Amino acid sequence: MKTGYKVCDAMTEKPVTISPDATIQECAKIMSERHVGALVIKNKSQLVGIITEQDIVRKSVIHAHHPAKTKAFEVMEKNMHTIEPEKDIFDALLQMKEWNIRHLPVVAENEMVGLLTLKDVLKIEPQLFDLLVEKFELREEENKPVNNFHTKEGICQMCGKYSEELISRDNTFVCYKCNE
Repeated sequence: MKTGYKVCDAMTEKPVTISPDATIQECAKIMSERHVGALVIKNKSQLVGIITEQDIVRKSVIHAHHPAKTKAFEVMEKNMHTIEPEKDIFDALLQMKEWNIRHLPVVAENEMVGLLTLKDVLKIEPQLFDLLVEKFELREEENKPVNNFHTKEGICQMCGKYSEELISRDNTFVCYKCNE
């Protein structure tokens, strides 16, 4: 499904950046001050990684690394997935879903031109939320009023097309045509 919106329409053009030599404590402070969940790590103008709140918790805090001594380059994600600015945001969302990421650097001609976040996409195309729902971990699902059979509208998880009514089949939501 194509939305008609390009990645460059939704991306953040000037994401918050930091040096790979910054400490985890500095990263956390900047994330808090700037209200962001990720920082782009650049060495001069070269993109070298990305660090998220989850990276800080799962790769540093859990291992009792000292936040004032641990450097961003020790915790950052170095193997980044990227996308081109002219791609449709639906394609970006599919990549985010596939790789289970929420931040996608936008690269044109080997240069980072922006950062696309899940929030950026959902602000432009909120109906694409259904595409990501299966990736979310829902705690105590049995205690919540989760609709397990029908949902009103969304993206068919088989054909990728929008449908006004989806049916739950084998833990995925499909349109009537794909359900046949």
